[in-house]
Amino acid sequence: MSDDFLTREKQFFLNTYDRIPLNFSYGEGVHLITENGTKYLDFFSGLAVNALGYNHPAINNAIKKQIERFIHLSNYFVADVQIMFAQKIAGISGMSKVFLTNSGTEAVEAAVKLIRKIKGPDKTIFSLSHSFHGRTYGALSLTDRGKYKAGFQPLPPNTDIIIFNDINDLQKKITSNTAAVFIEFIQGEGGINEASKDFINKLFELKDHIGFAIAADEIQTGIGRTGEPFAFNHYNVEPDILLVAKSVGGGLPLGAILTKREYDNAFTPGSHGSTFGGNPVSCAAGLAVLNEIFETDLLSNVNRNGKYFINQLKEIQKMFPEYIKDVRGKGFMIGVELSRDCSTVVTELRKRNVLANCTNECVLRILPPLIATKTDIDFFLYNFHETLKTL
Repeated sequence: MSDDFLTREKQFFLNTYDRIPLNFSYGEGVHLITENGTKYLDFFSGLAVNALGYNHPAINNAIKKQIERFIHLSNYFVADVQIMFAQKIAGISGMSKVFLTNSGTEAVEAAVKLIRKIKGPDKTIFSLSHSFHGRTYGALSLTDRGKYKAGFQPLPPNTDIIIFNDINDLQKKITSNTAAVFIEFIQGEGGINEASKDFINKLFELKDHIGFAIAADEIQTGIGRTGEPFAFNHYNVEPDILLVAKSVGGGLPLGAILTKREYDNAFTPGSHGSTFGGNPVSCAAGLAVLNEIFETDLLSNVNRNGKYFINQLKEIQKMFPEYIKDVRGKGFMIGVELSRDCSTVVTELRKRNVLANCTNECVLRILPPLIATKTDIDFFLYNFHETLKTL
């Protein structure tokens, strides 16, 4: 990326991102290619958005066909592609009804409104420590990340935090005054932290006894990333509310809140809406994504290669116990906890034409496209191994 490019970015954009100094010309499969032809292995998939990689023909063709029909309809009308997408994702998830959004944080906002409408304004909505549910106002009140909240108080009231995987804290805080619990079954931004089965079982036991709602934030974990359609499938439970986004749009803005049948009539016309939510072109791309992931053997690839990836990373951990504290995750959602700030490792990997992400200061977050092959994984493993040798 030229200095001029960076200068222009700083001139015209608000200061919200620390940009990586690379200027990509195009993408193909699991790779991004710069304007001078340098190829990078993208193993964080646009932060879990590009599940099918770049330039996927099924997504491209679906978008082109829909653009030639119409790009946008007002919400006074419904498009066939919106209905097909909603039917498909409801069937995959086992949920009853859908509201379509542009993003994950917008889905969280819709869920908060729905819960408040049903449960009332005074009950407490809980989320978990180290959680991330978005940066808009309602979502931020549920996000347990001080750096994102700094300077934006006061946030919406009647929210609180339960310590992740702490059953005692869960039992202490959940009462008849609980409206809902928002949960990432595997936390992404928080460091690829998996909820324990004991914690989840107790959470759902309390739900059955008290009657609060459980909202599963599957914005990063959903649509096959963990080797199951959704992370909650690993626990044999069913949430009341399901939130999806990121990969479901194939790179276009698309998200959704899905609800169980008892919430079918929570909203009435005018009580919620979104001008661009469920854009027909985004829904066409989303339908292509769902078909490619769930109507092929792609999930078996994620499970098979995900296990191989994690096992090989654990072998590298044995070679570098002074640098690697833990390897964890499921499918193609993997965290490598380091004994130091992982930003140095991310920078060194980038010098070797490998893109990964650092989260929670010391966790290398690895989110390959679901189409990644063993050859792609081996390329990452070799360069990760070589990077650790330089520390």
